[in-house]
Amino acid sequence: MEFRHLGRSGLMVSEISYGNWITHGSQVEEDAALACVRAALDTGITTFDTADVYAGTRAEEVLGKALAGERREGLEVFTKVYWPTGPGRNDRGLSRKHIMESIDGSLRRLRTDYVDLYQAHRYDYSTPLEETMSAFADIVHAGKAHYIGVSEWKASQIREAHQLARELRIPLVSNQPQYSMLWRVIETEVVPTSEELGIGQIVWSPMAQGVLSGKYLPGQPPPAGSRATDEKSGAGFIAQWLTDEVLTRVQRLKPLAEQAGLTMPQLAIAWVLQNPNVSSAIVGASRPEQVHDNVKAAGVKLDADLLKAIDEIVEPVTERDAAKTESPAQRP
Repeated sequence: MEFRHLGRSGLMVSEISYGNWITHGSQVEEDAALACVRAALDTGITTFDTADVYAGTRAEEVLGKALAGERREGLEVFTKVYWPTGPGRNDRGLSRKHIMESIDGSLRRLRTDYVDLYQAHRYDYSTPLEETMSAFADIVHAGKAHYIGVSEWKASQIREAHQLARELRIPLVSNQPQYSMLWRVIETEVVPTSEELGIGQIVWSPMAQGVLSGKYLPGQPPPAGSRATDEKSGAGFIAQWLTDEVLTRVQRLKPLAEQAGLTMPQLAIAWVLQNPNVSSAIVGASRPEQVHDNVKAAGVKLDADLLKAIDEIVEPVTERDAAKTESPAQRP
């Protein structure tokens, strides 16, 4: 495993981080989830990402159980707050009330006294940013979180939050956006702003919900049991890429992966790690062998000719519109 700084902070994270968005507590039985976390630890992954909303808070519980007994100082545990975790009107968003209550719930479920990174899961247009950042500052100063991050925020929102964080003397060090060969909306605005401010990207869905694995074939139905067939495991997210044009172009990447001595998932993960502003790529898994395969993308260097060839294949179906970085106009 290779390690990188999270932005310009002193915190080191594993290039490949393990996330349990649509697996733990929902798609994958607990024994399999525990086995996947054990595989992640065995392969050198030290960075684990979750959120209070995943599987209705169950994902945090499973991760906490899986990491119990590990040396806490040797791990980087990340979680998030924003999406609804209860029926009440204040069980969501980034109000002071919800943030302060949510961090305690997350720590209890994760079986830890602190998280290394606490992230705003989306931007909350219903709460003054000053209120949100002040609550984060109190959490950091109380020792419940070491660093603060955001997820899917626009460049202008990151800049404003970073200024408030400096005034409040708390480290805002990361953004967690979607990023892959097919989804490059952060490149024009978010990445340049982040580079200027010393903020690193922890990217999710580097395999475009599995499309870049190459297992989805043009003109054929999705494989039985795949994410595209399971409404509970993100079928809505993957649907945008299940077109014959996209899938045909993805198949054309297979010879490039073979040329580089990589599997298709390894090529997709290695590709996002070529961006120097990316601190870590989040991978999930339903089986331990997937973890063992994915981590082989760590430390891989793709040459300029290969990167150019990839661009030539996927460019017609790549999304680059910076406006696609968005949060709900109203709290969900």
